[in-house]
Amino acid sequence: MPRWKVLLLSLFLLTTATTASAQWDDVRNVYFDTIGTAFRATPIGIDEMKYVGSEYITRNDSVLMRYTTAIVQNDIDFHADFEFIPIDSFYMKTYEIKELDRLGWSRLGADLLVTLDAEFPAKKLRIRWRLFDTARNRQEAAGKVERSKDDWRYLGHEIANDIVRTLTGDDGIFHSKICFVRERSGIKELYIADYDGANERKLTETGSINLSPTFSPNGEEIFFTSYLDGDPHLYRVNTRSGKTSKAAGFPGIVAAPAVSPDGDKIACVLSKDGNSEIYVLDKKGQIIKRLTRHRAIDSSPTWSPDGQYIAFSSDRSGSPQVYIMDSDGLNLRRLTYQGRYNDSPIWSQHGDRITFVSRTKYGRFDLASIRVDGTDYRVMTEVGQNENPHFSPDGKHIIFSSNRLGPRDIFTMDVNGRNQHRLTRSGGNSNPVWGPLE
Repeated sequence: MPRWKVLLLSLFLLTTATTASAQWDDVRNVYFDTIGTAFRATPIGIDEMKYVGSEYITRNDSVLMRYTTAIVQNDIDFHADFEFIPIDSFYMKTYEIKELDRLGWSRLGADLLVTLDAEFPAKKLRIRWRLFDTARNRQEAAGKVERSKDDWRYLGHEIANDIVRTLTGDDGIFHSKICFVRERSGIKELYIADYDGANERKLTETGSINLSPTFSPNGEEIFFTSYLDGDPHLYRVNTRSGKTSKAAGFPGIVAAPAVSPDGDKIACVLSKDGNSEIYVLDKKGQIIKRLTRHRAIDSSPTWSPDGQYIAFSSDRSGSPQVYIMDSDGLNLRRLTYQGRYNDSPIWSQHGDRITFVSRTKYGRFDLASIRVDGTDYRVMTEVGQNENPHFSPDGKHIIFSSNRLGPRDIFTMDVNGRNQHRLTRSGGNSNPVWGPLE
């Protein structure tokens, strides 16, 4: 019996005086709060959207329904906790089945089934979704979304977010944005896109070299390092208007910005004193405090989710390794000892792990992960040169750059290294970062 059903049965035996809705909420919390790295993703079927209105619809409306269904299916398939179960056309043809019922979905391996019904009131698209337990043939949750037809992608993502929220208690990431750097003819500009790579657009037009983008917590601004005025200084760009302005400038470099979780501070690297050190600036670009003082090269700061700690890379031990310190620069300790070269750390959203670039014994740059207490070191990639990791806002996925297929492009994977997907296909793409929930 699938694990989620075992837990559901156990909860039923322990709980006798709750409503069906409350039982489902409790099962959701027990199941998803107790999963570990070896848990089995919950298999979910998503049926094709059906029109349930009485008015005539056009061929374009039918196409719109198929496209929106595909958005929901792709989102659920992407999520680390779920496994999308597609319709098996061979199975349907062999048994002369025109339409799958819930028992048929169960036989295909789906523990849960999502159905989608559409109407088109006043040139809008209204979708009702329902979530069923296929084994019990029972509806567990339902919802409705409605917007302009032009917003069909938004509607699909919203349904997937609702399903994730229902099953996990967490907000879905499917409205989130990503930002990355694209190089063309020696010029590197910032681009922004939906989490799945759709709706890509050029964000900066500096005609210069721009690097290391990082979102503000509200997603309205992106801070980055730019050579716009010759030396590498700190800039910001509005994610909607594209308006770019200088945020901080000091002699030497201003690089590798990281905005604090509260949005009030920026950790970055300054070399104004002749050596690369970690500083904290305010939003106006003024220095709050210098955090490191060492003749080694300190770089790549990253904040813990609670803002109390900063991890960074330093070669003070002879080769670049990851270190952790309090956000005021005290209690510094070395974190990594495996790997000959460890750089570009990024803190997970749950605060328990740090992912970074590690040069393995094969001389390859891979992505590795380690607990913040220094245990459980894992290498998660095994092909190509992999760099620039960053976590998704739910902490379940990682975005990174890799040249595994030739040109450097943007990829994603689950936090355990599975389900690696390619997002861009044009080459010259690097420095990806995942924006906050919207």
